[in-house]
Amino acid sequence: MNARTTRTLAAALSLTAALAISGCSGKAEPRMTVSGAFMPQPVNDKMAGGFMVIKNGSETADKLTGVTSSLSDDLQIHETKDQKMQQVQSMDVPANGELRLERGGNHIMFMGLKSTPRVGEKVTVELRFEKAAPVKVELDVKDRTYNPQAPADTSGNAH
Repeated sequence: MNARTTRTLAAALSLTAALAISGCSGKAEPRMTVSGAFMPQPVNDKMAGGFMVIKNGSETADKLTGVTSSLSDDLQIHETKDQKMQQVQSMDVPANGELRLERGGNHIMFMGLKSTPRVGEKVTVELRFEKAAPVKVELDVKDRTYNPQAPADTSGNAH
């Protein structure tokens, strides 16, 4: 093997390794951002709800698969169908889309609180996804009756 063949082989191996590390899929890992995160002040230490909008800024769909917090050891992902709440293992976060966790709809439930947060405090949670890196979020503790208005749709799409 001459020097030129050795250099060509080394370059080919480097390229192969780089492609293997990047996954070669052409799709980037989902990029999650969160807005409007809040928790209404809990009435007692039995349970509380968490609400927010999770936006996926990538071409790759993902799933919210779990939530952790020091406030509770039992956090659940709940969906609301036919006005009934039920725990689910995950929720879809569509590519270039969003997952809305809101009052009367899908949400996060904190069961068996270790303390009762008050208005003005913050509760930190970590969202876990099937593909994306975990995201830490601070939920603002709001008045029990707080319910933000849905932001205006500026895309021209009807809901």
